[in-house]
Amino acid sequence: MILLFEYAPIAMFVLLMLLLFLGVPIAFALSTVGVVFALMMWGIDSTSLLTSAAWGVMNNFTLIAIPLFILMSVLLEKSNIITDLYDAVYKWSGALRGGLAIATILVGAIIGAISGVVAAGVIGLGLIALPQMMKYKYNESLSLGSIMAGGTLGQLIPPSLNMVVYGAITGVSVSSLFAGGLGAGFILIGLFIAYILFRAYKNKDMAPSLLKEDRATTREKLLAMKSVILPMVLIVIVLGSIFTGIATPTEGAAVGVLGTLLIGLFTKRLNLEKINLALKESTKMTGMVGWILIGAAAFSAVFSGVGGNRFVSEMAQLAPGGKWGILVFSLAFIILLGMFLETMALIMLAAPIISPIIADAGFDPLWWGVVFMVVLQLAYLTPPFGFAIFYLKSAVGDKVSIEKIYRATFPFIIIQLMATIIFILFPTLATWLPTLLSSK
Repeated sequence: MILLFEYAPIAMFVLLMLLLFLGVPIAFALSTVGVVFALMMWGIDSTSLLTSAAWGVMNNFTLIAIPLFILMSVLLEKSNIITDLYDAVYKWSGALRGGLAIATILVGAIIGAISGVVAAGVIGLGLIALPQMMKYKYNESLSLGSIMAGGTLGQLIPPSLNMVVYGAITGVSVSSLFAGGLGAGFILIGLFIAYILFRAYKNKDMAPSLLKEDRATTREKLLAMKSVILPMVLIVIVLGSIFTGIATPTEGAAVGVLGTLLIGLFTKRLNLEKINLALKESTKMTGMVGWILIGAAAFSAVFSGVGGNRFVSEMAQLAPGGKWGILVFSLAFIILLGMFLETMALIMLAAPIISPIIADAGFDPLWWGVVFMVVLQLAYLTPPFGFAIFYLKSAVGDKVSIEKIYRATFPFIIIQLMATIIFILFPTLATWLPTLLSSK
């Protein structure tokens, strides 16, 4: 039993990986491992540890923002606002080489700023943007990669559900994380666009500009802008109310839902049937997130109880290079977990372990929170279980093989690693906006 206890942290992760490879849903894989090891270590009395862990995470007021932002995202999908946004942006960028791919990145960022739900961005762009890029002979790999990169910006551009969970777990201000994510998101958008332009202008057949007869007229461009005005107003209201302190993130999410309803009703894009359907779908998605949080809470409680936190901390301290070695170890730990775990589960497991280690090493907790989110975005793209990969596959069906989607992720993974290095070398790039807002 002593030997089992000593190696329990490693054994827990081995069993978790085994269950995931067997196809067990991540929420139930996490909870199963937690329950099994709790019973093995401490017997039937350990159930109180599991229930208190589940109650603790679900009784967090900040997490109320999650169902509200999910409902907001689904309502936007039902009102076809994503289609209008893409149409407006690509009409303005069509004359540029790589313009449709750039439009995909920009619309992905806007979707992220409206809803904060990655699935909505990737699936929506997969259905709308990919047919357009294929129509105009864009390189398939560049097109697929642009969709996944743009769609995952919802993880970083506020309001981000993952930031809400991270803030609730670590105690870092969610509003400050939102501000830091906004600044970091602009830099990442710039890097994505720079890469697309480089590829497009290096090889004119990679991402050609639209033919003159296919380009929108000035009048068509101006008319298309009408569809952008209301969503942009919604973004300003939601983020503005949060950043200025008028509303908490949870209250801002409620404002977003109300604003989306009003926009949908005003434009006659929503009716009672669509609203009812949106409520049902958002309830299912919220339930899925809730089970993931409960499973991760159970796993984390047991993992900590068997010395897992101490084990990871000691491993980090053994890394050569002082605090920079600890930082590299922490980043590698998150990237490795991100290859297998859903992002919310990853936050629940890694944040309570790694974030205190980073803070003890002398790094700014807010800066680390932003870097954590940038690295976490890799989890959506990294094989074998990158969720953006499977979101896109669900959107394109049998038209594109999973192997092609896997290959399309690699250039954008490299770009995100470059962004991480930039934020490490120039930490103020991640914290200047929260600092500016807090000083007012």
